[in-house]
Amino acid sequence: MSKNNIHGDIPYQLPPNAVHINLARNAFTGGVPYSISQMTDLEYLNVASNQLNGQLTDMFGKLPKLSVLDLSFNRFSGSLPQSFRSLSSLKTLYLQNNQFSSTVNVLSTLPLEDLNLENNQFTGWIPSKLKGIDNLQVGGNSWSSGTAPPGMVKASNTGSGGNSLKGNSIVNGVAIAAAVIAVLVVALILLTFMKKRSSSSAHYLDGRFDEQLSQNRTFTPLVSDDQKELKHSSSISMKAFERSLSTGLKRQPSEPRKSFNDNEFANKVHSKRSTNPITMTSYSLEDLRAATGGFSAGRLLGQGTIGRVFKAKYADGKVLAVKKLETINDSGGSSSEFMELVSGVSKLHHPNISELLGYCSEPGHPLLVYEFQRNGSLHDFLHLSDEYSKPLTWDTRIKIALGTARAVEYLHEVCSPSMTHKNISSANILLDEELNPHLSECGLTVFYEDPSENLGPGYNAPECIKPSSYTMKSDIYCFGVVMLELLTGRKPYDSSKPRMEQSLVRWATPQLHDIDALAQMVDPALRGLYPPKSLSRFADVIALCVQSEPEFRPPMSEVVQALVRCVQHTSINKRLGGDLSASRRSDDSDSYY
Repeated sequence: MSKNNIHGDIPYQLPPNAVHINLARNAFTGGVPYSISQMTDLEYLNVASNQLNGQLTDMFGKLPKLSVLDLSFNRFSGSLPQSFRSLSSLKTLYLQNNQFSSTVNVLSTLPLEDLNLENNQFTGWIPSKLKGIDNLQVGGNSWSSGTAPPGMVKASNTGSGGNSLKGNSIVNGVAIAAAVIAVLVVALILLTFMKKRSSSSAHYLDGRFDEQLSQNRTFTPLVSDDQKELKHSSSISMKAFERSLSTGLKRQPSEPRKSFNDNEFANKVHSKRSTNPITMTSYSLEDLRAATGGFSAGRLLGQGTIGRVFKAKYADGKVLAVKKLETINDSGGSSSEFMELVSGVSKLHHPNISELLGYCSEPGHPLLVYEFQRNGSLHDFLHLSDEYSKPLTWDTRIKIALGTARAVEYLHEVCSPSMTHKNISSANILLDEELNPHLSECGLTVFYEDPSENLGPGYNAPECIKPSSYTMKSDIYCFGVVMLELLTGRKPYDSSKPRMEQSLVRWATPQLHDIDALAQMVDPALRGLYPPKSLSRFADVIALCVQSEPEFRPPMSEVVQALVRCVQHTSINKRLGGDLSASRRSDDSDSYY
């Protein structure tokens, strides 16, 4: 498909068994689709000379056969993903003419024979292991010109104006001197540590923290609106937090602990994790209180089981959504637990997941700040009639279903370890100005001890009799219920309906494969304007998702593929588009979050 001047995004669902993909010299925009991460047989990938942009995510961890990767002549930026380390067969890597930054240390262990890093924004030193590559091109970057650290050698910039490498004797001398200094520094640190430990040994006599010390340890809030760096703390005692928030894409193995067993380490030491710092905006309580009118009822957008959401307006026109985590206050959660929550949620990056923009960590006021979605929730569009809204078209409904499915697929199959959402509902699917869906409340599973209490009536999967029964397949059931809402325009449970029609799943499921009955089920607001084949395919996907036995429900990647086929078979007559295009809410209308 190279040299065809194809525009738009690269198709999300590429052939999963593809071995050779060449999309070079087109006009593709956006990023590299996440579905690449599942193409385990892929050996050749070329997307050079397009208009792709943004930062590469950690999607390369399961591509052991990939030997050629060409990302050159695009607009990619940011650091190279850590999952590059897993490309054990990579021989050729072309990254030239992009805007990549930071170091290239992640490439040092790869079996590369051909590497082009020219014309980026790389910094630091080139690892000595890369210096031996036969075809190495590194010009046009900002490599460090000082003395290289031990074990590294400065490489020349091939191309215009590069500096020559220093002699091996100089490098070896510098390395030896640096090593001696490092040993002395380590010795001093160990000596200081032993003194401090002996002076504070009273806190560890019985293998527990001194309770008074723990209680008096306060968290200093960040109150500016500037960008701050947060370091992860491992002082969380709640195992649920550890499970639900370790959601970053593929981690590097942590260094082994030396002097403590697991229990001693958990009880005695507050150590810093060896993870990268996370940049996130910190807001002061005073700032958010002013922007929300003192968290007034007039700014209330919605209320769920974990807290309320308020609309924040600023003088410059900026609008945000502020979530008050009242559950943390009720359970006596600590500041460190809240910061762990922020760290976990901040790792989630997907076009169809609500973006966390910042937080407030002042004592007693844990707040999360999200992007504001002007068109409110899917629940509002489907179930609340008002003067602002027109019916969603069939095309738009499928687009919403597909985008939401991709968000859930990201949580289930891209994040490592995998995540469940535990609160998928139409109220948690937010719509932006173009009616693209954004799944909210991702990464907050720690608050859902019993999902049956959080999900509204009609969403609970049959197996969720007890909290421990909830799995990813339960998420898929909830998503199937949302699809039923899109199909019928009905609520998951409606007590105003006749008794046999109150539960949407029980009423609709027997009719999903009956063409005549299906036509009668469709939301009357569509006025019959939908392709029958697309409707039938959509119903087939629903039937798979809401099966009573969880083991028979498909994984979300298969749901995504099926919905992509629905989109491909959807072709409403263009002359009907003007009257039935989905509406946007007016500038004065509030949206739920």
